[in-house]
Amino acid sequence: MSDSVDSAKLVDRVAALVEAAKKAGADAADAVAIRGRSSGVSVRLGKVESTEASESDEISLRVFLGKRVASVSATQSWDPATLAERAIAMAKVSPEDPYQGLADPSRLATSVVDLDLYDQTVVLAERLRADALEMEEAALGVKGVANSGGGGARAGFGGLVLATSAGFLGQYVASRFSRSVSVIAGEGTGMERDYDFSSRLHFSELDGPAEIGRRAGERAVKRLNPRKARTGPVTVVFDPRVARGMAAHLAGAINGASVARKTSFLRDMMGKQVASASITVTDDPLRRRGQASRPFDGEGVEGMRLEMVKDGVLAHWFLSTSAARELRLETNGRGARSASSVSPTSTNLAIEPGTASPADLIRSAGTGFYVTEVFGQGVNMVTGEYSRGASGYWIENGELGYPVSEVTIASNLKDMFLRMVPANDVDRNFGTAAPTLMIEGMTLAGA
Repeated sequence: MSDSVDSAKLVDRVAALVEAAKKAGADAADAVAIRGRSSGVSVRLGKVESTEASESDEISLRVFLGKRVASVSATQSWDPATLAERAIAMAKVSPEDPYQGLADPSRLATSVVDLDLYDQTVVLAERLRADALEMEEAALGVKGVANSGGGGARAGFGGLVLATSAGFLGQYVASRFSRSVSVIAGEGTGMERDYDFSSRLHFSELDGPAEIGRRAGERAVKRLNPRKARTGPVTVVFDPRVARGMAAHLAGAINGASVARKTSFLRDMMGKQVASASITVTDDPLRRRGQASRPFDGEGVEGMRLEMVKDGVLAHWFLSTSAARELRLETNGRGARSASSVSPTSTNLAIEPGTASPADLIRSAGTGFYVTEVFGQGVNMVTGEYSRGASGYWIENGELGYPVSEVTIASNLKDMFLRMVPANDVDRNFGTAAPTLMIEGMTLAGA
């Protein structure tokens, strides 16, 4: 898709599929081509463990017959007429779905905005190998680091071409570069592991290999000799790495598909206070060089920046066309396309920053728990119940103290959002971004 000739072939292919579907009797149809290319090198203890290269191409046709819908996928070698006839045959025996259909033509993007998502830099395997080795070497050079979990560097791109019988035809491509390393500090039963990484759309914006390695090593060493904390109520401060997970939980709770299925604990809260007044949550599919940016969604609809939660009040669901119809609303351009279906998702989601620095939040906590990692699956999106294993650092006299592990933190997401206080350190280089977050009144289960 990065090659203009190859791209033109994909455009012709999806357009031909839609035309074939109409000729075969479809009331409406759309076709999508999804392409991906990637290469990567993994190392451990100074040696290359693996060198990978992958390519994927998939074309999917979706047809509508009245209220019936069917999708078929294939490689590019399929004949358009044959694929269309197969899809029509499947649609005829499919159950009716009153909410499926193409997006309203009035909502379709009329032009494709250039969001600068594609970097043409070619990163050879030799460079990927050198970067991975440099990261690991820097991490192993940190005093106290005893072993390596491995390092890796990757480069690639993914793209999409979409055509619909409503007249939309568009395409975009986004590159992706990443570096990551994991190391182990300590020995025997006292070992601790940590990691660091960098992922960007443009190669020149990646953090340097040595910097990534040093941070990973320092984080692992800092976790040595952890203690347990006493069971009881606690003020929790979430490191941004963990706070991004809190933002993802909120995104899941305001997903229109979950609301329509009544599997969200916020399903009845539109227009009501769902978070503290200091919390505003934005979603912006058109952010330049954004990790989750896209000029149009999986149905050809151009989204816009939305304040999903404004001063704690819920203002929007994430909506695709089908989810919107089920809720008697209109799509807001959040439909994500897989090969054969469209589901609502967030794009560049962010809990907006507050005014206090992370140090200010920690100081205001006085005594509490600074969480740097959570694990386990203890989040119930129907009820909001939250219970996760956690590790981090104990907060004493408003400062980070000794490391803590083997504890559990629990509450309900409804209450957590209402007590949430954001710091001012949001990093928007992630598709889901959040600053340091403080939440009072959680329960810690420890010693």
